Amino acid sequence: MKLSNIGATAVLASVASGHTIFCQLKTNEKTYPVSYAIRTPSYDGPQTDVSGSNLACNGPPNPTTPSDKIIDVKAGETVSAIWRHTLQSGANDVMDPGHKGPVMAYLKKVSDATKDSGVGSGWFKIQEEGYSNSKWGTDNVINNGGNQQIKIPECIEDGQYLLRAEMIALHGARSVNGAQLYMECAQINVTGGKASKKPSTSSIPGIYKSNDPGLLIDIYSKPPGTSNPYKIPGPSVFTC
Repeated sequence: MKLSNIGATAVLASVASGHTIFCQLKTNEKTYPVSYAIRTPSYDGPQTDVSGSNLACNGPPNPTTPSDKIIDVKAGETVSAIWRHTLQSGANDVMDPGHKGPVMAYLKKVSDATKDSGVGSGWFKIQEEGYSNSKWGTDNVINNGGNQQIKIPECIEDGQYLLRAEMIALHGARSVNGAQLYMECAQINVTGGKASKKPSTSSIPGIYKSNDPGLLIDIYSKPPGTSNPYKIPGPSVFTC
């Protein structure tokens, strides 16, 4: 099967300049510097094996640099995960627009956010955006200057968390392990939480399967629509 012209163009564009990194966090207080309290890699490539431990907070072939910083965040506030093509890129260079797919965010409560690897249980999803009104979640992040808006639930417990922001590119997802997953983990300390509801949690790896319909999909020959809505991979979003 031949790709459509649009699909071929997107794939070629992705080879040239596609990748992205969650490299900054913006709170109501301030926009923090690049790599502050985020385990950023020097290379902006994706993860493609959803069964690997590097799905948690990234890792080889994109080795990440540890951070000893933690960012204070108030429960109930909306923060921005800021995405850039490279650590040196500006707001006009977020990710190649041919990279189309969903965006998500997860939290994991930890005892020490600077040391926890993120691998294993405890994760819960707090934000997602798939396909709506002919726009993908990635389109909206790119059009918003690389800002992914994430509300921190007001009902969770205070304490240290890993905040995992993720974008998934589906231009090559017509084959198994063809989806490109981009994620990093920020280290945050949540205050002011009501501790009134506990989320159900999942493990990473474990939240996705390689044949999930949201990861194994041809978005060019069979684009999502009313009769075949896009199914965002992973667990449901936790709500208070």
